[in-house]
Amino acid sequence: MPLYIKDPEVDKLTEELVGLTKSTKVEAVKLALIHEIAQRRGSLPMRQRLAKSLEMARVVGPFAPGDHKVETDEMWGED
Repeated sequence: MPLYIKDPEVDKLTEELVGLTKSTKVEAVKLALIHEIAQRRGSLPMRQRLAKSLEMARVVGPFAPGDHKVETDEMWGED
């Protein structure tokens, strides 16, 4: 869906960012959106930022301890 913004203040801010970045309006808006999303994600609580990783770890289950030296040697074909 196309994005149409008819707001003089947004246009002025976009033009200012275009001048600072030497880019197009589309690139400037894209850059601003990327920056804002990164800022917002960075300010989320750690648990929320790690939710996907925590869910993956839950699905896999607890770490199964073993003899990692033996396992590594077997992977490399060593005795």
